Amino acid sequence: MRRVIVLLGIVAALGAAGCGAVANGEPGSGTVRVVAAENFWGSIASQLGGDRATTDSIISNPNEDPHSYEPTASDARHLASAQLVIVNGVGYDPWAGKLLAANPESGRTVLTIGDLFHLKEGDNPHRWYDPADVEAVANAITADLKKLDPKHATYYDQRHAAFENQGLATYHRLIAEIRARYSGTAVGASESIFALQAPALGLDLITPSSFLAAISEGTEVSAHDTLSVQKQLSQHQAKVWIYNAQNATPEIQRLNALARSQQIPIATITETLSPANASFEQWQVAQLQRIAQALHQATGR
Repeated sequence: MRRVIVLLGIVAALGAAGCGAVANGEPGSGTVRVVAAENFWGSIASQLGGDRATTDSIISNPNEDPHSYEPTASDARHLASAQLVIVNGVGYDPWAGKLLAANPESGRTVLTIGDLFHLKEGDNPHRWYDPADVEAVANAITADLKKLDPKHATYYDQRHAAFENQGLATYHRLIAEIRARYSGTAVGASESIFALQAPALGLDLITPSSFLAAISEGTEVSAHDTLSVQKQLSQHQAKVWIYNAQNATPEIQRLNALARSQQIPIATITETLSPANASFEQWQVAQLQRIAQALHQATGR
């Protein structure tokens, strides 16, 4: 918290020095300066912006838990100079909102994903795991780019079409294949990031929602929930165990060990791009392939 307070002062100083978004030029001139708080949204924005935008992402280290991220002075400078800022919201990246509020800029567009879906504090913030939400965010980013650079609206429409029809083609194909082949299969997960993708895959996520939320938010897990998840694994009620490698707490590591001892296939996922230089769709396709492989191993289908 102290570090964020210090950075707020840095951002305010940057704003007073004239380093706000308008300093990059009026909308429609040059390239659009885009900064995303997280690289999963940044990857999408980069593909949609193409040569007409420069995109930077603040959280990009796959070995770091985004929930505990502490911003730097460099992050503050990036946000202060952006024309389009993409933040997740819903309590996921509160530091970003504080830094932006410290340097208000009339020429800057801020896309808050949580606001796009009318979410409130306590709702599941991991919208990039919902395929329908990914589509909606791509639409919103394209609309913002066209607003900031209206002279090149056709270019952004073309980039959007290529992303939807080519970039996401394998992603959508794998989702449909998993849903067709494994619909109704019971699975367990270590936290709530998978809760938004499971329905799209047709999988029955049987882990208690309160357990998923507690692990995701770093709060205490009830003894009842822990016993429930242990029972689901030891009795093979969950056919596959899916866990977030970026939040492998001691409790989750014990559950991973239990799954292995019961020969329950494990599929690993992450919150941010892994590897960091992968595109959104490359990352998601690799994870979907691992999930499909684990489901095949568990069911023989």
